[in-house]
Amino acid sequence: MPAKYILVTGGAGFIGSNFIPYFLDAFPQYHLINLDKLTYAGNLDNLKESEKNPRYTFVHGDICDAGLVNGLFAQYDIGGVFHFAAESHVDNSISGPLPFIKTNIEGTFTLLEAARKHWMSSPGQAKPGYEGCRFHHVSTDEVYGSLGETGLFSENTPYAPNSPYSASKASSDFLARAYYHTYGMNITISNCSNNYGPKQHAEKLIPTIIRNALAGQPIPIYGDGKNVRDWLYVSDHCKAVALVWQKGRAGETYNIGGRNERNNLQIADTVCGLLDELAPSKKGQSYKELVTFVKDRAGHDRRYAIDAAKLETELGWKAQENFESGIRKTVAWYLKK
Repeated sequence: MPAKYILVTGGAGFIGSNFIPYFLDAFPQYHLINLDKLTYAGNLDNLKESEKNPRYTFVHGDICDAGLVNGLFAQYDIGGVFHFAAESHVDNSISGPLPFIKTNIEGTFTLLEAARKHWMSSPGQAKPGYEGCRFHHVSTDEVYGSLGETGLFSENTPYAPNSPYSASKASSDFLARAYYHTYGMNITISNCSNNYGPKQHAEKLIPTIIRNALAGQPIPIYGDGKNVRDWLYVSDHCKAVALVWQKGRAGETYNIGGRNERNNLQIADTVCGLLDELAPSKKGQSYKELVTFVKDRAGHDRRYAIDAAKLETELGWKAQENFESGIRKTVAWYLKK
């Protein structure tokens, strides 16, 4: 039996480029089509280990291009979608929100429409042979807004996005939900906490700390550094996404979190401590001395934390890395790179 074709969007980005090699290895019955626009956030060097795999095909293009997307569904008879592609850098959404509206809302709509036309004959009725096709939409915990000192985001937390980025992701979540409820499409959604690990874009917090430390440059920390995030190692996220796509209930949302709450100062302290151990400064000082406080981001959410109990109890997922093990692997990867 020939491999079934699955569309992955944004597979050259941070999470997608970790997901593709994992999925190709874990699911040999599938062929992945990676559709990526290769904006500043996408890098084909991140997929060197997959590019020669006969079950992997790269397509350079935009998820907003309906002709291209519909053509891919027809050409490869796409039977499943992992939708990672998104504009995701909050600072960029503040300085220039338009690409976030286009990619995250219009792009998601274009993909959902293509899947609906290819898989469904009418609302609630899949075409013969397409009953098992599933669309998995990857989203963020930022759609829930900001938490106080205590409490956790659950799948029932009301949406309260505070940045143009999180508002655009909330909109895309609602579109995916609507296609399940209106058309009966087989859709699952996941909302994850902050990812970290190999291949992350240089602008993000942990790569910035590593890069600036090694260059002897100030390490910028927003505000008072007390903003808290729940940190999830990227390979744990990839396994969770595949599991939800495989075994999750249609129409359901699953929150994915690492149960690893840390504030930005703690992150900088841990990363600098590892660098002091693994690549000591030639000046003999600790990299921690480079930490510098900068003006806070506009509308900066104070705390995010995920309750992943639904995913853990329903589907048996458990994060394999704690923060200490995951951050050591991450720092080692960047040092080798």
